Amino acid sequence: MFRVLVADDEGIMRDSIKNTIQQNFGSDCEIATAKTGREVIEQAQGFHPDIAFVDIQMPGLSGIQAIQEIRKFDTSIVFVIITAYDRFGYAQEAVNLGVMEYVMKPVNKQKIIDVCVRAMQQVEETRKKRSADLKVREKLEIVIPMLESAFINNLLQKDESGSSRNYLEMLDIHDEYGYMVVLEFGDTFENGKLTNAMGSNVRANKNYSSMVETLHAFMDCVVGPIMGNRMMLYVPFEREHPSYEQRVEMISRVRNSIRKMETDLDLQFRGGIGNVTSIDDIYMSYKDAIRALSRSDRHVVHIMDVSAATEESTGYPLELESRLVQLGMKADLNGALSCGEEIVEWFLGEEQFTLGDIKMRLLEIILRIEQKAQEAGTLRMEFRHHENYLEDVARINNEKELREWFFEQIRKICDEIQTTKEETSDSVVSRSLTYIKEHFSEEITLDDVARQVDISPYYFSKLFKQEVGENFIEYLTQTRIAKAKEYLVNPKYSIKEICGLCGYSDPNYFSRIFRKYEGVSPSEYRG
Repeated sequence: MFRVLVADDEGIMRDSIKNTIQQNFGSDCEIATAKTGREVIEQAQGFHPDIAFVDIQMPGLSGIQAIQEIRKFDTSIVFVIITAYDRFGYAQEAVNLGVMEYVMKPVNKQKIIDVCVRAMQQVEETRKKRSADLKVREKLEIVIPMLESAFINNLLQKDESGSSRNYLEMLDIHDEYGYMVVLEFGDTFENGKLTNAMGSNVRANKNYSSMVETLHAFMDCVVGPIMGNRMMLYVPFEREHPSYEQRVEMISRVRNSIRKMETDLDLQFRGGIGNVTSIDDIYMSYKDAIRALSRSDRHVVHIMDVSAATEESTGYPLELESRLVQLGMKADLNGALSCGEEIVEWFLGEEQFTLGDIKMRLLEIILRIEQKAQEAGTLRMEFRHHENYLEDVARINNEKELREWFFEQIRKICDEIQTTKEETSDSVVSRSLTYIKEHFSEEITLDDVARQVDISPYYFSKLFKQEVGENFIEYLTQTRIAKAKEYLVNPKYSIKEICGLCGYSDPNYFSRIFRKYEGVSPSEYRG
């Protein structure tokens, strides 16, 4: 269905165009008319036409003036100008306004039909593009939060592979510098500490989407998942050394976002802000933000506002935590338990931490190991529901119980990761080899095969190389070349046909690859 507006001060012309459209397009078109430039604008606002035939000379506002006004609020209408005046100035203005056609009077029926067909095609193309854009936006709404969480988790593990830059590229972030913000939340703020961290976690998780929306409204940032009673944010920044005014602005944005969330969610928040660093050193900014929180009892504090004397005191062993996460992901039980023991001892030796504080910090570490392992494909997503953790932690009443619980979770995760690796290794590789054998003639990629066997591309690549002894591309290429040699023996296939049958679209590239592996070209091999 197309909405068509016919605007002309001459009734005969209006009726002629309207009748021609009705006779040739029937129920495909809903038609409205206008006699003045003012009516054209009103119809654009109320009728919302897809196509508009507009006469230049009308009482009051001219057709050109009406189109100029309409373009201020609607750029999608396909305009066709009708005029009895062959003036270059009119034509030039029409082009500037994006008018599709400039039709001279008198107008014959076939001309109207032809113009309608072209206008309808343009409307359909616009609709398809709008629909495609909407689908992309809907997919992005699902994918972007996943990318943001993966990016933050990657940063927290002191990324040295450079993959953080890949995440930023996918998130369309191009600033070379940035800083970390760590938010903590609880029920109330008493004596510089937040209360009921566990209970507030449940409430925060239920309102996570609302919190993310608020944070994005106050600053351009990447928001990580909730861990314990904390959230981590990465904020891109254009330069390495912010001015004093810019630092004040950073604090103001965090403070304002916190106030909004406190009002909306009935929670109390604190925020620590790290120094601006390059993306390669962003882990240091995360350490800064944690340190700022632990060394101040203010609601929002920048690391540069923490006194030097305070800064020199012992800080949280983030490197130790990072090592524990890595050991847990590798299912290195002995190493993980040893590392976990050091972390527990550190917490118990720090007077400023209550038992409740330590519970949440250790729970945060367990959740981080799980998330990293799930992203790598070595731990099932349904391994354990986080609310079960909260129930368990809530029942802990002393240091002995806390220590036992923490070590038991490490054992369970390491055992599950080891079991998953053993169960999936043979099955995944076997299924992937079968898929390659059946689909080598198609343009398949490592990501395609990883998707088929339902594990992450990173883990699949590592597992494939480990089990097969060569990487995915090497194996796929050898499979294709072996099949090409079989086809070359059969004279009924041309070299070009064999190229396509083996998954290559470019015969020249196929010939180069074949020569690389066999030492001769396909033609020479066939003899």
